[in-house]
Amino acid sequence: MKNINVKELLEAMDELEKEKGIKSDYLIEALENALVTAYKKNFESAENVKVVINKELGQVHVYSVKKVVRKVEDPLSEITQAMAKRINKDAKTGDEVDVEINPKDFGRIAAQTAKQVVVQKIREAERDIVYNEYSNKRGEIVVGIVKKIENGTVILDLGKLEGIMTERDQIPTEKYELNQKIRGYVADVRRDTRGKKESMQVSVSRTNPDFVRKLFEFEIPEIYEGLIEIKSIYRDPGSRSKIAVYSKNPDIDPVGSCVGKKGIRIQNIINELNGEKIDVIEWNEEPSIYIASSLLPATVMAVDINDEEKFARVIVPDDQLSLAIGKSGQNARLAAKLTGWKIDIKSENQFRQMLQESQEAMEAEEVEETEAPVEETQEVEEAPVVEEVQAEEEAKPKKRGRKSKAEKEAEEAAKAAAEEVKEEAPKKRGRKKKEEE
Repeated sequence: MKNINVKELLEAMDELEKEKGIKSDYLIEALENALVTAYKKNFESAENVKVVINKELGQVHVYSVKKVVRKVEDPLSEITQAMAKRINKDAKTGDEVDVEINPKDFGRIAAQTAKQVVVQKIREAERDIVYNEYSNKRGEIVVGIVKKIENGTVILDLGKLEGIMTERDQIPTEKYELNQKIRGYVADVRRDTRGKKESMQVSVSRTNPDFVRKLFEFEIPEIYEGLIEIKSIYRDPGSRSKIAVYSKNPDIDPVGSCVGKKGIRIQNIINELNGEKIDVIEWNEEPSIYIASSLLPATVMAVDINDEEKFARVIVPDDQLSLAIGKSGQNARLAAKLTGWKIDIKSENQFRQMLQESQEAMEAEEVEETEAPVEETQEVEEAPVVEEVQAEEEAKPKKRGRKSKAEKEAEEAAKAAAEEVKEEAPKKRGRKKKEEE
C-alpha cells in the first residue's frame, strides 16, 4: 500500500513500547479498527471489511468478508462457491472467505488515519498506565512537591500526575510553601470521564490515621515484618495520636520496639508529623486492662466495666483527674475512640461521694419499706378503740341523771336557805331606814 511505510510505523510502535510501555499489539489492533472505519467512511461502502497488518512482512491488507452461497443475491456480502474455492480450496457453502481488495488512494487515507490513531492511543495508553500505577499506590505513601496553593488546596507534583490535598487533609499546625517536598498518604485515585477530556485525580492526605500506620511500618522493622501488629489507631491531627500495638511473641516488647532506644524510632515519626504527640500502648484482650492503658499518661486506680453496654467507669487519683480527661477532653475522647468503649472518668473523692450518696439512698429506701406495714396495722386496730370510747362517752350522761338521796336532801336545803335570804332582805332594809331617821 502506497503513501504509508508500514515497516517504519511498526518500528516506531516498538520504540513506543520500550519508552512508554505501550504494547505494539495494542496499537496495531487500534490501527486496524481505525482503518476499517476510515475505509467505510471514505468509500461509502456497506461491505463487511477488515484490515490486517502483517508485522513480519510489514504489509497492510484490506479484505472484504463474504459469505459463500449457491446463488449470489448481494455481491457486496456474498460469493459463489466456485469463486470462493479460488481463494480457499476448502471453502463450502455457509463459510466466510476474505477477498482482498485494493481501494484507490487508500494508502493516503491510511497514512493520515495511522498518525491520528497512534497519537490518540498513545495518550489513552499513557493515562491508563499512570492510572494503574497510582491505583496500585492507593494506601501507600508518596512524595510530592508543592506546585501551587489555590483557595487553601495544595496541588502536588507527583511526577506523572498531580496530587490534590484539600484543607481537611492538611495538618492544622503545618504551613506549606512552594517547591516544598512533603510526604502524603494516597487516600483515593479517581478517573473522571465526564466531558470531552478525561482527567484523573489523586487524593493525598496527611491527616488520615493510616498515614501514621504507614509511617510506623517504615520506621519499625518489626511492624513491617509482621512481628508486631497495629490493632487500632486514632488521632487528633497535629495534636495527639494514640496507637495500640500487640505481639504474639512473648519475647517481644511491642511498646519498647516502637519507641526505640532513647525514643529515636518514635521521634522520627513525631518529626514527620510536625511535633504531633504519640501515645503507644499495648493492646490487651482484657477490656479493663486495655482501657486503663489507653488513658496514658494518667495513672488508673480501677476500672469497672459493663460488657452489655460497652461502658467503663474509670477511677483515678484526685491529682490525676485533669490529666486523664486531658485538655478539652482530648485524652478521654481519644481513648474512647481507640478502644471502642464509652468511658466515664471519676476521681477517687468523687467516687467516694457517689458511693456515700448511693448508700444513703439505699438506707432511705429500706426505712420506707420498714415503716409502710406499721401504718397499715395502726389504721386497722384504731377503729374499734374509737368506737369503744364513743360508747363510754354516750353512757356517761345517763349515769349523771340518776341522783342519790343525799344529793336530793342537799339540794332541798339549799333551796330553803335561798328562800329565807329572800324573806330577810326587805326586813333588814326597813330597820336600816328607821335607824337613819
